[in-house]
Amino acid sequence: MARERILVVDDEQDILELIRYNLSREGYQLDTVLSGEEALKIARDRHPDLIILDLMLPGIDGLDVCRLLKGETRTAGIPIIMLTAKGEDSDVVTGLELGAEDYMTKPFSPKVLIARVRNILRRKTRTAEEKEVKMVVIEDMKIDPSKHKVTVGKEDIDLTATEFALLMFLAKRPGWVFTRSQIINGVKGDDYPVTDRSVDVQILNLRKKLGTMGEYIETVRGVGYRFKELA
Repeated sequence: MARERILVVDDEQDILELIRYNLSREGYQLDTVLSGEEALKIARDRHPDLIILDLMLPGIDGLDVCRLLKGETRTAGIPIIMLTAKGEDSDVVTGLELGAEDYMTKPFSPKVLIARVRNILRRKTRTAEEKEVKMVVIEDMKIDPSKHKVTVGKEDIDLTATEFALLMFLAKRPGWVFTRSQIINGVKGDDYPVTDRSVDVQILNLRKKLGTMGEYIETVRGVGYRFKELA
C-alpha cells in the first residue's frame, strides 16, 4: 500500500539525499527540491502529506515558503517540519507562529527525524478526534472538559479557568511545541490582553498545582512550551 507523500526542501544536495534515503526505506514517497520556488509549485500541485523545509534557502527562503503555504486554504493544513541551523531561535519562533508544526536543528539524527515524521503524520490523522470534546487521561491525571474538572489520582485539582484552558490546550497535543503567542491565541483568542510573561506565570502555577504531573509540561528553551510526548 502506498505510504504518505513527503516534500523535502533543502539547497544542500547531500542533506536531500540523506533524508530521501532514510525516509524511502520507511516506505514514504519522496519529492525533493532545492529552492523555495520549486517547493511552492510542488506543494500546490501535489499537496503532500508533510513538508520538511530548510529555512535557509536561496531566493524565497523557508519562512516565506511557510508563510505563503499556511496562508492559502488548499495548503494551510499541510504539516511542516523546519530544518534550522544552531542559534536560529528567532527563526524557529517565527516559523512556529506562522503555523509550522515542529523543527529540527542541523546536524540531526535520521532516526529522530523518522520518529518526528511518524508522530506528526499520526497527529494529522487524529485532528478530527482532537476537535471533539472528550476526557483526556494521562497516567493518574484526568481532564474532563464537560465538567471542567481535573483530578490527579483521587485528588481534585483546583484550577482557574485560564489554567484549565491552558492545560487542556497543551495536553490534547502532546509533543507539539507552542510559542507563548500561540498559547495565548489558542487559549483566549487573538485579542485577549495577556503578555508572554503572564503565560510563564500561569505555567509555573499550573506545574505547582499538578505536583508530579506538572513535569509533563516541558519548557523548550528559546521557543515556548510543550506537553511531554506520550509513550
